[in-house]
Amino acid sequence: MKVLVVEDEKRIAGFIRKGLEEHGFVVECSGDGDEAYQLVTTQQYDAIVLDIMLPGRDGLSILQNLRKQANSVPVLLLTARSELDERVEGLNLGADDYMTKPFFVEELVARLHALARRVSGERLSILQAGDLTVNLLTREVKVGNTPVRLTVREFNILEYLTRSPGRVLTRTQILEHVWGYDFDIGTNLIDVHVQRLRKKLGPDAATFIETVRGVGYRFVKQ
Repeated sequence: MKVLVVEDEKRIAGFIRKGLEEHGFVVECSGDGDEAYQLVTTQQYDAIVLDIMLPGRDGLSILQNLRKQANSVPVLLLTARSELDERVEGLNLGADDYMTKPFFVEELVARLHALARRVSGERLSILQAGDLTVNLLTREVKVGNTPVRLTVREFNILEYLTRSPGRVLTRTQILEHVWGYDFDIGTNLIDVHVQRLRKKLGPDAATFIETVRGVGYRFVKQ
């Protein structure tokens, strides 16, 4: 999942970023409300972790404008424990969930996964295609009964593809989603990682991770 963390306290933002990245998330951070609003209206994210008190635009203003523009990206608000009115207002404006500070990263991870499942209509955290099983919570992959050990990048590519079966994802889309903006668009990073991924998943991998010549890749459910 590609997540934007909007938090102006650098210590908290760093804590969230480190915790999410350890669980395989691709994380971008912003500590300014105006900058964050620019990002969420021009880039694509799977979820936004949004503090309410920010320099520039406040979090509730960002949320309200997103919903007015029919932008349905899942938003999880961060609030102070005592600010009940802000939490109620945020939920009424269209927030999907909230957490009060301080919190455990493990709970934040679980809540973000729950938001992703709700948006995609998935009831389970396990994706299956033929003999392939992908557990999104434990990040375990099996082909039949055989566990497959993947790197963080390999797993994130596989997850991104399996979440959108039949959809052609361009190399740029995959780079932005899995690497964020820390990449050189002229490299063959995606092709190298997909080649390694297919090798690990076995001889049938090329049948469900299909190359779309000159464009990118598509996951084909068997």
